Amino acid sequence: MIGGVRKVEVVLNLASGSISADAPGEAEAILAEFGVSARVCATSSGDLEQCLRSALDAGPDLLAVVAGDGTARRAAEMCGPEGPLFAPLAGGTMNMLPHAVYGARPWQEALVDILDNGVERPLAGGTVDGKLFLVAAILGAPALWAPAREAMREGKARLALERARTAWSRAFSSRLRYVIGEGPREKGEAVIFMCPTASRRLSDDQQALEAAGLDLNGALEAFRLGLHAAVGDWRDDPAVDLNLCQDARVWAPRAIPALLDGESVQLGAAASVQFVPRVARILAPDDEPAGAEAEVASSILSPAAQ
Repeated sequence: MIGGVRKVEVVLNLASGSISADAPGEAEAILAEFGVSARVCATSSGDLEQCLRSALDAGPDLLAVVAGDGTARRAAEMCGPEGPLFAPLAGGTMNMLPHAVYGARPWQEALVDILDNGVERPLAGGTVDGKLFLVAAILGAPALWAPAREAMREGKARLALERARTAWSRAFSSRLRYVIGEGPREKGEAVIFMCPTASRRLSDDQQALEAAGLDLNGALEAFRLGLHAAVGDWRDDPAVDLNLCQDARVWAPRAIPALLDGESVQLGAAASVQFVPRVARILAPDDEPAGAEAEVASSILSPAAQ
């Protein structure tokens, strides 16, 4: 077990829909095998903030959270760069951050792995108008697909179709303008910012976001981009402009739709993006993080890649 981890706090969100009622007992049993002092807080009543605060007030060496991406993001903020080690384990719907750090595997397996062989890694991120993201931010037309996908996941086919029609009607009608750092002004349908943990082209210690501008001129080019993603790397498409990014400015004629770690956010007509080099310290596997590019590509390209 990693040196220095003697006291562990675990927070589980039983309301996430993907965690069984047996999860608290499973967590306690795993931690008991490693002989650490542990306390588990499981909640389904919406008092996650209180559970997180109580866990951090206990002064743990490691805070493990089994919940969705929103809770993981909030926990990372609360831990901070000088706080305890943090482990965001899969317990939500998309699990973009857990998949980026641990791969697509059950939280129990990931917890055993990091307690046995984990290493400390920096968790970098970014902000869009002060709103934190830890995997990817997608600004522009592709963010409009999120409500349709959510309705389909909920079995609401008619609502999903209506939302998809709305997304298509706006997809190529409101282009963004953006500037990456001190670079030239560009335009396109979307700009994607990926954090080092999520991007397989960046290492954890690279001090930048990966920025990709999408300049598509119609449905045919969107379909071609989807084919590139299906057979290789979507970055190789000629419609994609890649940069490393410390900061960026994005603006449009009207409010900008956005996805931050898979969650819909409505921005104003202008937004600023900043790289955050050290949000928290995570306890990760001793090999390279698995990345979350499949989830990010799906968010960017739907329905073209579906």
